[in-house]
Amino acid sequence: MSHISESMYGDIAIAQAATEPLEKWPNPSTNAYAIHLEHPEFTALCPRSGYPDFGTIVVDYQPGEWVVELKAFKLYINSFRDQRISHEQVVNAVADRLWQELHPVGLRIIGDFTRRGGVKTMITVSKGNGQLFGEYRPNLL
Repeated sequence: MSHISESMYGDIAIAQAATEPLEKWPNPSTNAYAIHLEHPEFTALCPRSGYPDFGTIVVDYQPGEWVVELKAFKLYINSFRDQRISHEQVVNAVADRLWQELHPVGLRIIGDFTRRGGVKTMITVSKGNGQLFGEYRPNLL
């Protein structure tokens, strides 16, 4: 067995994704098209209780000059896992960061959170012109 250091490489990558600019690629097309991303393993901590919150973060965007690299997106969403943060704060933070770094034509972020205390929560933030985004069907769990 090999020795694993106290700082796992994944922990380091997630910490970097929280603070460093996201890796992005030039948009390969001048066509108007939409990109749909879903991260179904979102976790964070409730700011009041500290109990874990779970959900799916959905990103729909019409790229301008840039598209986000998928691993960078995944690591950024994973960076919330140890934060005490509300559902509303998470969705707005993701929207603001992607809007600032990618400069898309349109952007929609949906936080589709697992029921807590029997209450279903879904938060949506939209920016710009997102005419190509389809209807989102929430998770029923």
